[in-house]
Amino acid sequence: MLFIIKVTTNKEEKAMEMIEDRVVKKGLNVYAIARPHGLRGYIILEAAERESAEEAAFNLPYVKGIIGKTVTYEEIKNMIEPKIEDIKIEVGDIVEMIGQTFKGEKAKVTRIDKQKGEVVVSLLGASVPIPVTVKIDNIKVIRREEKEEEKEEEAKDSKSLGDELSEEFQ
Repeated sequence: MLFIIKVTTNKEEKAMEMIEDRVVKKGLNVYAIARPHGLRGYIILEAAERESAEEAAFNLPYVKGIIGKTVTYEEIKNMIEPKIEDIKIEVGDIVEMIGQTFKGEKAKVTRIDKQKGEVVVSLLGASVPIPVTVKIDNIKVIRREEKEEEKEEEAKDSKSLGDELSEEFQ
């Protein structure tokens, strides 16, 4: 059975440690304790029965209480399982740093590591190209290499078409 425990915001880790200590000392039937990413002020506790869950969390600092009803795994699945996001960054893209020490710098993507969530970029402002590894969250795409080439070709095509039209009307 899955129980949701209300705790003091930003004290979830400390509350989890205290619950864990109590479970180990008393040998309670608690199987797992989780703090879902992005859900502040709550801990999810898996226990055999309600009594074990209540005993594990009863009268501890930072623990405010157990929410009345139990939840199913399907209800909390999206909070616990990691989401694999589609990465819309490609090698050759021009990106701008939005975090870390190179904030505001422009760079060209040279390699992407989707498992680690990192990209290797080469800074455009540097006189010597230095590969820098940054988290994908710390960059934003400002220009695509392929699209630039396509736009140049379209511009040439429209220019030649315009030239042909202007020659016809003269």
